[in-house]
Amino acid sequence: MHEFILSLLIILVSARIFAEIFSYLKIPPVLGEVFAGILIGPSILGIVEVNEIIKIIAEIGIILLLFEVGLETDLKKLQKEGTKSVIVALFGAIVPFGLGFAVSFYMFNLPLIVSLFIGGTLTATSIGITVRVLKDLGKERTSLAQIVVGAAVLDDVIGVILLVILADFALTGEVNIENTIRIIILVALFFATAPVLAAIMSKFIHVYDRRYRRVPGFIPTIIISLILFFAYVAHLFGAPEIIGAFAAGIALSRRFFLPFGIALKADPHFVEKLETQMRPLIFLFTPVFFVTVGLSMNLREIDFSSLTFWLLTSVLIIVAVFGKVGGAYLLKNMNGLKKLILGTSMVPRGEVGLIFAELGRSAKIFTNEIYSAVVFVVIITTLLPPFLLKYLFRLEENREKEEKS
Repeated sequence: MHEFILSLLIILVSARIFAEIFSYLKIPPVLGEVFAGILIGPSILGIVEVNEIIKIIAEIGIILLLFEVGLETDLKKLQKEGTKSVIVALFGAIVPFGLGFAVSFYMFNLPLIVSLFIGGTLTATSIGITVRVLKDLGKERTSLAQIVVGAAVLDDVIGVILLVILADFALTGEVNIENTIRIIILVALFFATAPVLAAIMSKFIHVYDRRYRRVPGFIPTIIISLILFFAYVAHLFGAPEIIGAFAAGIALSRRFFLPFGIALKADPHFVEKLETQMRPLIFLFTPVFFVTVGLSMNLREIDFSSLTFWLLTSVLIIVAVFGKVGGAYLLKNMNGLKKLILGTSMVPRGEVGLIFAELGRSAKIFTNEIYSAVVFVVIITTLLPPFLLKYLFRLEENREKEEKS
C-alpha cells in the first residue's frame, strides 16, 4: 500500500510540474504529462511501474475525459458530420491495417501472424490524446472536433473487434467465430441502447437533483457510481480473458459516457452545475491516464543501432501517418488545410497501440526487435501530432484573419 501511495504521489506531482513547464514553453500540456511518465517510468528513472491499480485509476481518468467531451459535444454537428466521421474512420482503420500487413509480410518477409499484428497496431487512434489536445487549443467545439470524435470512436470499435480476432488467432491458431460474433453483437447492442439509457439516466439525475436531493455531493457520487457499474457490467458481458474484458470495457464503460454527457445537456444551468462539480475529479484523474501512457513506453528496450529497426520503423511511420491523414482527403467541401488538421488529429496511437504491441510481445509473436520498432512507431505517432496540430491551427487562424480583412 505504501508503495502505491508513493507511486500515485509521484505521478500526480510530476504530471502537474511538467504540464506547467510545457504550457509555459507553449507546448501542448498533455505532452508534459506523457513526458512525466517517460521520465519516471522504465525509460529513464525507473521509479514508478504500472500496476493494476494505476491502470484502473487511469481508465477512470479517460472515462471522465470522455464524459466531459460528451458535455461539450454539439449533437447537431455530430449528426451532421456523421458521414464524414464514417469515411475517415473506415479509411483510417482499413488502410493502415492493409498497408502495415503488406509491407511487413512482403517487404520485410515477416511471418503472417507478426505482420497481422503490426497491421492491427497501426489501426488504433487514441481518442484521449486527440481530445485533450483539442481542448488545450480551445478547439473542442468546432465541426472538425466533432468529426474527429465520431471517427475516433468508430476506430476504437473496429480496433477492438480486430484485437479479438487477432488474439484468438495468436493463441489458438484459428479465429474463434463465436467469441468474435459475441463481441460484435455486444458492441452493436451498446450503440443501439446507449442513447436510450443515457436519456433515461440523465433525466433521473436531473429530476432527483432538482426536487429530492438533501445532501450535497449527489452528482459526483452518481457519476462515479455509474462508471463503476458499467465497469462491472463489462466484466459480466466480457470473456474471462483480458481481451474480452478490454473489448467489453471500451464498449460498455468508456463509450457510454459520450452519449450520456450529450443527453445531460437539456438544461444549460444544470450542465454548468454538473461541470463545476465534476471538473475537480476530471483534473485529478485525467493526468494519471496520460502519465500511464508514458509509463507504458520503455525506450531502453529499443536498439537504436539496428539497421533493420530504422528501416522498419521508417516505413511503418509513413504507413501510420498516410493511413490516417489520407482518409481526410476523401472528404468534399473542405479546404486542404482543414483536411490536414483532421487527418493529423487521427494519427496518435497512444495507449490502444501499446495494448496491441504488448499483446504481441506477451504472446511471443513479436521478437524484441519487432516489438521495439512497433513501440517506437507508437511513440512517434503519439508525441508529434500535438506539435503539428498547434502549428496547423495557428495557420488556419491566420488564414481566416486574412480572409476577413
